[in-house]
Amino acid sequence: MPAARAELPMVELGAGMYRIEAELAHTDPTRQLGLMNRKSMPLQHGMVFVFTQDARHCMWMKNTLIPLSVAFMDRDGRILNIADMQPQSEESHCAAAPARFALEMNAGWFASRGLGAGTVIRGIDRLPAGR
Repeated sequence: MPAARAELPMVELGAGMYRIEAELAHTDPTRQLGLMNRKSMPLQHGMVFVFTQDARHCMWMKNTLIPLSVAFMDRDGRILNIADMQPQSEESHCAAAPARFALEMNAGWFASRGLGAGTVIRGIDRLPAGR
């Protein structure tokens, strides 16, 4: 059994009429760990990654056990693109343009709610800077 992970701060975000409870990953160690080694995630939960600069960031799923969808967002929280990611894969999924944030949710979460490129995620403006 892996060691218990430190609790990450939770932030509230919104997309359309949906509320999202997201764990905050805004430091190098928390961004690197991400959602690795988890067996499940509650429906309205996710993880928001705050990067230190706008860039074509990429994500992968090594040691991640649950299928996820990742939305890459610009500095205003506007979704640039969404990628579906399979568990335990080293395939890279990258932002379509320079992104400042990424939001990982259970696979299909965005599509099943009709959310896509151009949707603005509310609450991004309240997040701490990446470090």
